[in-house]
Amino acid sequence: MDEKEQIRRRIAAGNFVANNGRVLRTINILRYDYKKLREIEYALPDMEHGEIVDSVNYLAECGYIKLRHVVSQQPAALSDTRWEEIEAKLTADGIRLLAGCKQDACVEV
Repeated sequence: MDEKEQIRRRIAAGNFVANNGRVLRTINILRYDYKKLREIEYALPDMEHGEIVDSVNYLAECGYIKLRHVVSQQPAALSDTRWEEIEAKLTADGIRLLAGCKQDACVEV
């Protein structure tokens, strides 16, 4: 791997960590209620859709947010449900992470 590729990978990793924090903080602002992922995406216009999807996926897999289907209000997964049909809310672990009571090297708070 050449030096340029190493730099690109470090930048991508740093962006991922920062993006995870931004998405988590955005959901936190709306924490008392589920919010559609599309609304969260609108609140982060300078992030690309794919970056938001990556962050939502990571945060859900770690248990920092929970996802559900908008209409049925049943638990949902990104892999099985269309983006437009999912809403998210922080979990207790997500709140602990933002409060500094928990740490994750992949989430910048």
